[in-house]
Amino acid sequence: MTRHASKLFYTALAAVILLLTIALLPILPGHAQAQEAPQVPSSQAEINLSFAPLVREASPAVVNVYTRTVVSTPARSAREAFFRQFYGLPSEQVSNSLGSGVIVGADGVIVTNNHVIDGATELKVVLADRREYEAELVLADARTDLAVLKIDTGGEILPTLDFADTRGLAVGDLVLAIGNPFGVGQTVTSGIVSAMARTDVGISDYAFFLQTDAAVNPGNSGGALVNTKGELVGVNTAIFSRSGGSNGIGFAIPAEMVRRVVDAAINEGMIVRPWLGLKGESVSFDIARTQGLERPVGVIVTEVYEDGPADKAGLRRGDLVLSIDGREVFDERGLKFLAALHSPGETAEMEILRAGETQTLNPVLKPPPGATEAERVLLEGHHPFSGAEVAELSPRLAEELGRDPFDSGILVTRILRGAYARRVVRPGDVIVSVNGERVDSMDKLETELSDDASGEWLIELERNGQRISGTVRI
Repeated sequence: MTRHASKLFYTALAAVILLLTIALLPILPGHAQAQEAPQVPSSQAEINLSFAPLVREASPAVVNVYTRTVVSTPARSAREAFFRQFYGLPSEQVSNSLGSGVIVGADGVIVTNNHVIDGATELKVVLADRREYEAELVLADARTDLAVLKIDTGGEILPTLDFADTRGLAVGDLVLAIGNPFGVGQTVTSGIVSAMARTDVGISDYAFFLQTDAAVNPGNSGGALVNTKGELVGVNTAIFSRSGGSNGIGFAIPAEMVRRVVDAAINEGMIVRPWLGLKGESVSFDIARTQGLERPVGVIVTEVYEDGPADKAGLRRGDLVLSIDGREVFDERGLKFLAALHSPGETAEMEILRAGETQTLNPVLKPPPGATEAERVLLEGHHPFSGAEVAELSPRLAEELGRDPFDSGILVTRILRGAYARRVVRPGDVIVSVNGERVDSMDKLETELSDDASGEWLIELERNGQRISGTVRI
């Protein structure tokens, strides 16, 4: 065989081997589960796949919310007041804003964001078919940034969105955002769930947000985030943006919290949040290893409130809370959010790790105990706090104000104009002790203030997380 013929023979043989290898590759070991390559649509039906039927079903339940706020602007001088009256100039300013909302009750119950309607004197709802209704505010909850409205439909049944169970939601699931961005009219954008259980966003006290890359812009607040079944998975509430427009990072309040607020508004007219009565810290990688965990998960209990739900259920300091109702927790905010999904009196299922063994506890959730801000007392008499309005700092009041429920003392809520207390304290201060005696009740405070006849008091305050002490002489 000549050298030229030999070269052709071996070239042909290599080509045959290559073709055989390619043909046999799908059935070789390790390739049986190989992913199919993307394919061009093979039929007209595949080409015509669309979200249009889903949008037609869901969009009528998303509304526009218009607010009108009238703000009085008092004259800065007698001269300005005269000119206003002489020329008939208005003494009020009117501002208008817009947002979105979701119909969750066929009789006209609508949920939106609290920041959409905050301070509004007039509320108007415009349906997808352009009908307009005056709206009544049923409940505004700044802690969750949700508000519930009601419109009078005259008995007409409105389209609604059902609440989804977000426990079945996963990162990568398709979602649609429906709302009224920039007031251009109802708009639909699509994306995926980018992340779950975002607790470090800083938007509200009960942070546990769904993150999506569906375009969300100003005006989308209060609108719907729906899944491919047309169910409400969340209420769009905020975006992360340096320009004011969508950068693909939007946040939505999960449907479970929305349902909780709506149910409270319709049934009780107010929302009472249960609590666990514990403080905790996130688990670091080093702590996870000492606990025998493969990864950081859970919340280490650092303090348990005496006779609180966690205490009565048997929780101890040092326990590691792994999950509530089957949902993993990673920080105290997530723990707080999942507890708040319950109504007072309901039982939660808490999985904990203690001494290397998992246990299940069932705390009965209750509202935090103690006085509220409404139960305030005006201090009078010859002492440093004369003219100050105060309230006994309790877990309940601390929860209402977004403070640490384990704080104790006497909270200064208001100071009368011209009162002596203005020289000593500010609203928001906590009176910790008087004359070396800790004051954690109104009776104790009044006793310590009345006992000193020398006109001299040693007081200790907490202001913005810092302790201040000194002697006041009157």
